[in-house]
Amino acid sequence: MEPIRVVINGALGRMGQDITKAVVCEPGLRAVGAVEKEVTQKYLPVAEASDLIPFSSDLNSLLKSCDADVVVDFTDAEVSMSAARIAIKQKVNMVIGTTGLSEENLAEITQLCQAYKVGAVVAPNFSLGAALLIHLSKFAAKYFNHAEIIEMHHDKKADAPSGTALATGRAMVQAHGKPFIYPEVKREVLSNTRGGHMDGIAIHSLRLPGFMAGQEVVFSGAGETLSLRHNTISRECYLPGIIMAIKKVTKRKGLTYGLDALLKL
Repeated sequence: MEPIRVVINGALGRMGQDITKAVVCEPGLRAVGAVEKEVTQKYLPVAEASDLIPFSSDLNSLLKSCDADVVVDFTDAEVSMSAARIAIKQKVNMVIGTTGLSEENLAEITQLCQAYKVGAVVAPNFSLGAALLIHLSKFAAKYFNHAEIIEMHHDKKADAPSGTALATGRAMVQAHGKPFIYPEVKREVLSNTRGGHMDGIAIHSLRLPGFMAGQEVVFSGAGETLSLRHNTISRECYLPGIIMAIKKVTKRKGLTYGLDALLKL
């Protein structure tokens, strides 16, 4: 069987470098291209690679020359959408791990996939633990009327709250069937102390250099609380989910949202 041919967009980013190495080392996958905004050499140097990996700042031209099956993108929302428009129109599947994509963005990706008959996997978080946390939070949401989310990330993260926190909150509200009860305070001495607010769920964002990524969901009822927490120790935890998505997206049509869909949770 021919290997799945993969292009990594944003190959010099922290996740891009890890993804490139994982693709190079994974049986059944082949890195056939890499893209970055500024490129000074023809090939991307990867010690683990046995083949030269073409390196370009022009995704459109690279895709026309390398016969790719999948583009993997972990950049930012604007770059990811630009890459999706280019790749899908060339009938290349997409795996996107960028946070910050809007509902309008997801609708556009869905329409592009339908029009060009390809697949896209979009997930706010590719770790198994995060997927299970969302799954368990949906289950618990059926039984509690009060809930809050605390998400923890490093101090260089650009957006707040995280895409994972928003996805978790939306899943909880859907499972609950109505907004949660949001306790109002009579006097807020320091502005925004209660965090953001989404359908009765307060969302709090921590941004500190000691964190990589993590999330805690706290449910509350009369006389009890239930806390569900997931901590990311290293970016290594995302790679199995990303590799799985690359292998499965070529067999799917349309948009698949969330790692839980691939895990059939």
